[in-house]
Amino acid sequence: MKRDSVVYLSLFLCFAVISACSDPDSMEAAPKAAAQADEQAAALYKKHCLSCHAADLSGLVGPSLEQVGTKLTEEQIVEIMNDGAPGMPSFAKMLSQDEMEAVAGWLSKN
Repeated sequence: MKRDSVVYLSLFLCFAVISACSDPDSMEAAPKAAAQADEQAAALYKKHCLSCHAADLSGLVGPSLEQVGTKLTEEQIVEIMNDGAPGMPSFAKMLSQDEMEAVAGWLSKN
């Protein structure tokens, strides 16, 4: 019984130290950075993809991208953006790898 108390006390102290050492500003920065990345990806989508895939992702000339993240991995989306697809040009010369990955990540969430 005494040993259990020591283990619980040790765990409590570890959590207390970790909590005390965490930076509250860094905890707030992560959601802000994610929101900013999503805004940038959405802006890239609007500039390069919207004319074929529609503002609501429903598709116009190109196919619907609604729930594309459930059908393709982010890597597959980047590959399509990089290489092109039937009726879709390659974006390798227009977007950096990081930008394609950002758009693919954003599409995967939408």
